[in-house]
Amino acid sequence: MNTKNIIGAVLLLASLVCLFPGLTQTILSLKIGAALPLVGAVTFHESAQSILQTVETLHENDNTFVAFLILFFSVIVPVVKGIALLLVLFVKNSAGLARFVALISKWSMADVFVVGVFIAFLAARSNEAITATVGSGFYWFLAYCLLSIAAAQVISFGGNSRG
Repeated sequence: MNTKNIIGAVLLLASLVCLFPGLTQTILSLKIGAALPLVGAVTFHESAQSILQTVETLHENDNTFVAFLILFFSVIVPVVKGIALLLVLFVKNSAGLARFVALISKWSMADVFVVGVFIAFLAARSNEAITATVGSGFYWFLAYCLLSIAAAQVISFGGNSRG
């Protein structure tokens, strides 16, 4: 394995390590409330969810299609892409697999999801009755996205050349 692929493998493994907490830890917390005369501060709604909890909540509330899209693009595609990239690194004559990785990378919406969460965070912050907090899951998932992109850029898809 050449030096570029060793660096790519390290980046890829680091990205996959970041993916798990990115999926399971809180990504966004919302608190909706108001300051009412005579009563003071009142909270009407408070929630803090991870990506996987969001998928579950959407499914339970009959938003199954949206839940599936988030599950597919934020969980299934990243895991399949990671496994495929590992196979490209360690399997000889993996040109077909490399083409598959290139194809699914175009459909990888993980980075778009991160941007969407950030935009939701900023939009919620614009209303004084809503408090939004980005959780650690957001940063883990962002780290996954950046490391995964870097790994795919570094890995040589020309097979397992020695170097």
